[in-house]
Amino acid sequence: MDTTTPTPAGAAPPAEQAELRERFMDEAMPLMDQLFGAALGMTRNRADAEDLVQETYLKAYSKFHQYKPGTNIKAWLYRILTNTYITQYRKAQRSPKRASTDTVEDWQLAEAASHDARGLVSAEVEALEALPSEQLRDALESLSEEHRMVIVMADVESMTYKEIAQALGIPIGTVMSRLNRARRNLRAKLGEVAAEYGIGGAR
Repeated sequence: MDTTTPTPAGAAPPAEQAELRERFMDEAMPLMDQLFGAALGMTRNRADAEDLVQETYLKAYSKFHQYKPGTNIKAWLYRILTNTYITQYRKAQRSPKRASTDTVEDWQLAEAASHDARGLVSAEVEALEALPSEQLRDALESLSEEHRMVIVMADVESMTYKEIAQALGIPIGTVMSRLNRARRNLRAKLGEVAAEYGIGGAR
């Protein structure tokens, strides 16, 4: 993946450009791996995910003068990532390339931690950590786009409800209900695998 920081757009004075570049490197670039994990969960293909993250960072840097220092930069970047994904795949009706088994095995989707909004590790996180790559791929691909995105953000990327709401541009209540439906659908899709890995208990 090309991690070169793009040249800032506009005609800002050199000193201001240098300051923006330094802040971008310090605040935004360390989140690239997390965004790549989310992009991989959305696209299910490494090459598409790399393209999506690169485009996200190009857009983010060109708009970085609009970012308010001290606010949630993670949610800001995820909002750009999500909007870019929707533009590239849904509006253009592009079909992402299917990943090979080897590509799926490279996913870093099992490194979830506690979900900050609840302070608990969900059963879905525990299952996703344990699932073989092929079953993980099939389980995630069986979900609708909007359900897969909230599962990835909440249970893989450990984003809070507030961060997800900011990233998707929807109310927190919508995030909670959508995530509840997504988890319910995931448990149903996994079936016997769910029972084997401990998904499906009362919540």
